[in-house]
Amino acid sequence: MRVLTVLGTRPEAVKLAPVLHALAAAPGVTSRLCSTGQHRELLAPALACFGLRPDHDLALMRAGQGLDTLLARAVEGVGAVIAAERPDWVVVQGDTTTTLAAALAAFHAGVAVAHVEAGLRTRDLAAPWPEEGNRQLVARLARRHFAPTAGAAANLRAEGIPASAIEVTGNTVIDALRWLEARLDADQALGEALAARLPFPAPGRRLILATGHRRESLRSGLARVCAALRMVAAREDVEIVFLVHRNPAVGETARTLLGGLPRVHLLAPQDPLAFLHLLRRADLVVTDSGGVLEEAAGVGRPVLVTREATERPEAVACGLARVVGTRTGALVAAIDRLLDDPAARAEMAAARNPFGDGRAAQRIAARLRGLPAGALPPASQMRPVRVRRSGRVAASAAAG
Repeated sequence: MRVLTVLGTRPEAVKLAPVLHALAAAPGVTSRLCSTGQHRELLAPALACFGLRPDHDLALMRAGQGLDTLLARAVEGVGAVIAAERPDWVVVQGDTTTTLAAALAAFHAGVAVAHVEAGLRTRDLAAPWPEEGNRQLVARLARRHFAPTAGAAANLRAEGIPASAIEVTGNTVIDALRWLEARLDADQALGEALAARLPFPAPGRRLILATGHRRESLRSGLARVCAALRMVAAREDVEIVFLVHRNPAVGETARTLLGGLPRVHLLAPQDPLAFLHLLRRADLVVTDSGGVLEEAAGVGRPVLVTREATERPEAVACGLARVVGTRTGALVAAIDRLLDDPAARAEMAAARNPFGDGRAAQRIAARLRGLPAGALPPASQMRPVRVRRSGRVAASAAAG
């Protein structure tokens, strides 16, 4: 069986890395990896953390490129790779433009689509935008739906997806997180190097780890969140690390409102190991990212979600996350409560992770191939999967 996995962003790389290794270990499976390069600067470090390199690199990202152009070029580029590889399955993950493009290209080629992390819904096409629309469209094209939770599976059934096409696997981000934790815990020198490079927080202070990047928040919501963080930064007992997304609008807002403040550190996005180092040191997380919410859940960190709704309601239901929106006063109050009320913070931190047991990739590979689930190899045994550069296909796709 031939499987082509397509990804383009850092979150896809993290969440598909365990699947790629599970497929590489499965007898009788030829597994290939195609990158669209949607997150050019963030993608390579994420793949490198897991010993992965693409067989096909389309390098599609261009400065100022709109969603329409990216989608069109990705459909054409992935279509050329599908024609060259002739896979039985195309595996996609989540809700990105790359995900939609690869699913559509596979559909045009008559190739079965397997959707990892299927069924998440807010049922508001404007939030998250365009991701909610992407997910719903991919659900119409996919033949196999790997839902991370029972709630996500229920969403799919409610939309008419046959139960026989759905499997609840858990979220592969937990698989990736467990592997990264094992690597950090086993490599003292690595841990010391990360601590020297990212020495936050100072003794006697608590760390708030913050991110923000949702397109629907760029007009005013992100500015209100940064204003709240600015107010919280006046506390002597707090340090804030804000990971600044590559989107220039995010950087401008963050630097204007948070730049130069004592105890506020504006950092570039980190590779998965460095991010985990920061996450484990954090006392609480402020984010509009679903992936960050899941990773925080995996290590028991309370999360304040700066959106009006989340497609991951399980984290809210179990008590680990609260949806607080982007109003400055409400966010400041929520942060202060968690900082000043140890019992409230401990209650959130003690919530059970609702996103799986770290064996999702095994279930996905087994269902695709019909083989018994095997174990993700130990960190010491994970090596780069086969590399077969396809300059002709990549060049022709990029030229398109």
